[in-house]
This record gives sequence, structure tokens and C-alpha cells, in this order.
Amino acid sequence: MSSLDIDLNTATPLQRVRYLMARLREPEYGCPWDLKQTYQSIAPFTVEEAYEVADTILREDYEHLREELGDLMFQVVFYSQMAEEEGRFQFDDVLMDLEQKLVRRHPHVFPEGTLDSRIQPGEQVAEHTIKSNWDAIKQQEKADKNQLGESILDGMPAGMSPTRRAHKLQSVVAKKGFDWQDSALVMAKLEEELGELGQEVYGNAPNELIADELGDLMFCCVNLARHYKLDPELVMMKANQKFERRFRALERALQRQGVSLEEATLEQMEQEWQQAKKTEVATGDEPQ
Repeated sequence: MSSLDIDLNTATPLQRVRYLMARLREPEYGCPWDLKQTYQSIAPFTVEEAYEVADTILREDYEHLREELGDLMFQVVFYSQMAEEEGRFQFDDVLMDLEQKLVRRHPHVFPEGTLDSRIQPGEQVAEHTIKSNWDAIKQQEKADKNQLGESILDGMPAGMSPTRRAHKLQSVVAKKGFDWQDSALVMAKLEEELGELGQEVYGNAPNELIADELGDLMFCCVNLARHYKLDPELVMMKANQKFERRFRALERALQRQGVSLEEATLEQMEQEWQQAKKTEVATGDEPQ
């Protein structure tokens, strides 16, 4: 049954969105932009929409979270429509696979491997056991599909952002014992990497060497975040927001003085920057 073959008067919201997507991709009457899209051309938009969801949550802008979640969900509908057109799979297949996978990976909730099965009172499992079982089940799934590579790093999604990939690499090898046991040791390593970067910078080394040492330092920063159970991308998002907030305050302060950014000296801008920091601390917007 095609997504176009529905009664709009009785259709669910999800069915209506799938109908909308099918109309947009209808060969003779659809939208030219939507018709020419491919999996590859849509992928960057998917990443962007996911970041917008994360940004909305980070800003606690729950009023707009509903809208952003809709945009992200539409990406799934878009991919599924293209797959259906090519005879690969349908949207319902995506949902059924998702249900089966999550039920299979949560035996501590669905003990019989069915959606209607339940554990009995007192049968709850410790969190560390849940994580261990989750990893074992994922490995078995890969084995069943002949997807086990020569390395535990095989199968790492190529589309991950570099920061996310660094975090994932570290997490994977840490499960096999390749990890610092103390965050203080990670900090010591970070200071070591900073020193090596300083040597290259102060020694006027070529950019390639500076890039290499800078990469080591950034990789170590991700590792430190991981040890404190912090998401490095969210950490950077907060840092970006803080910079934007302070720079906007700087701009407003200069405007009140009748000074444009082009006219302002570095000393003036630094003074207003420091004042913005003090104001945040005083108002409680920024931890001291």
C-alpha cells in the first residue's frame, strides 16, 4: 500500500506526514527540489537538524524543541520514502526493525524477547550488568550478520564528527582496558601535550607539525571530558554559546558609547569583554 493510498480524514498524524512526503516526491506533480534529492544530498541536512535539536535542549528552549524534533523526524520519513521508491524497504520496516532491536537489547525489561513480556518484582539488574549485556548483544548481532572486522575499531560510522569519533574511539578501547585509570593521569598527559605544542609554536615549526601536536592536544581534551562523563560536543556548544553571549554584550556596550567595532581598539574590546564576564558572574549566569 502506497503512502498516497490513505483517507486523509481518518489518517493519523504520521500517515499524513508520510502522505505529504510522497506528494513532494510525486514524479509529475511534486516539488522539483525534493525530487532531485538523494541519500547523499540529504545526509548533511540530517546532521544539521540533529545539532539543532541538541542546541535547543542545551538552551532549554523547550518551546521550539517540538518543532526541531519534527524537522529531525522528517529526515527519517524522507529517507524511507526514497527507499520505498527504490523497493529497498518501507517506513514500517524501519519501525519494526527498531522495535525488535530494542526489545532484544533490553532483556532486563523484556525477559522473553517479546514486547509484552515483563520482569517480575525484584528481578531488576544492576546498571553495570546492563551495559555489559548491551555490548555482548551488539557483538552477537554483528557476528550473526558477518559484520565483525579484524579490529574492534572496524564498523565505526564514517559520518561522525571528528570530536564524536574521538570520543567513540576512546570509549571502545577503554572497554578493553586501554585507558587511564585516573583522570589526574589524563590531565598530566594533557599538560604534556600542551608542552609539546608550545615547543613547536615557540620554535616556529612548520604548520604541519603544529597541526599534529594540536590534534594530540585536542584528542586528549576529549579524553578528559570522557573521564568526567561529559559530552565533548556539548561542552564545546556551551563554550560557543558563552563566547557569543559575551561578544554580544561587548557589541551592545560599544554601541551605547557610540563606537563601532571597526573604530574600537583592542584594548576597548578587551575591557568590555572582561566587564561582560564580571556581569555574568554577578548575575549568576556564569559559575565563578
